[in-house]
Amino acid sequence: MNTPQDSLLGRTVAYPAHYDPDLLFAIARAGARAELGLDSAALPFVGHDRWHAYELGWLDLRGKPQVATATLTVPQDSPNLIESKSLKLYLNSLNATGFASAEAVCAQIAQDLSARAGAPVTVAPGLPGFGHHADALLLDTLELDIDDYGPPNPGHLAAGSHVVSETLVSHLLKSNCPVTGQPDWGSVVLRYEGPKIDHEGLLRYLVSFREHAGFHEQCVERIFVDLSARCAPIRLSVEARYTRRGGLDINPWRVTPGWEDHAPAPLRELRQ
Repeated sequence: MNTPQDSLLGRTVAYPAHYDPDLLFAIARAGARAELGLDSAALPFVGHDRWHAYELGWLDLRGKPQVATATLTVPQDSPNLIESKSLKLYLNSLNATGFASAEAVCAQIAQDLSARAGAPVTVAPGLPGFGHHADALLLDTLELDIDDYGPPNPGHLAAGSHVVSETLVSHLLKSNCPVTGQPDWGSVVLRYEGPKIDHEGLLRYLVSFREHAGFHEQCVERIFVDLSARCAPIRLSVEARYTRRGGLDINPWRVTPGWEDHAPAPLRELRQ
């Protein structure tokens, strides 16, 4: 089974000169989910991992370089996630390869990613637009003292008895790559129905990821699980929108089954 330490993260690698799908590195989701007490056969959420690719290039059939952007969507029920550096290297390996059209490029990427993820991956040309959540409350304006920066501390989470429906946003999420230690910066969009979550405790909880080592997808699943256990929402949607690294950003989203139509709009934050 592949582990993060087996990947090309943190290693000096040659720039790929030819198309090479073997550059893609898959990591099984089951290990990190087991650490959260989750059974991969009975997950409490559905969702996806939406990647934005800003540096997609190839050659047309006359040898002329082409450039584009693309949106890649990996279902959360795929057995494997795709490690980000390997995805960057794989996309770079297309730069000297001839394709008849942008659609042909997207079809090839979808085929290769699906094979590694173990489930159908969709690839579409272009990116979502920028936007904000008009109905959301920004947690970052709260005036409070914080001195807990990790490990993630669900003890900060609490909820009252009054049932509400609200959308909360914070741009203060930071975690670290579990292999290289490099920082990963992101924004969290949290929509729920249920007992009112204590906002100050929630912000302290999100800040407690600051020294945590975990992949983006795993951090979002931890947030979902901790909120479910501590605050007992009736329905819950958690999305993290991470900033770009190496021409890619990732936006994992997890939601209570049956509440998929309450997904956050597929927008990009200004930092992406």
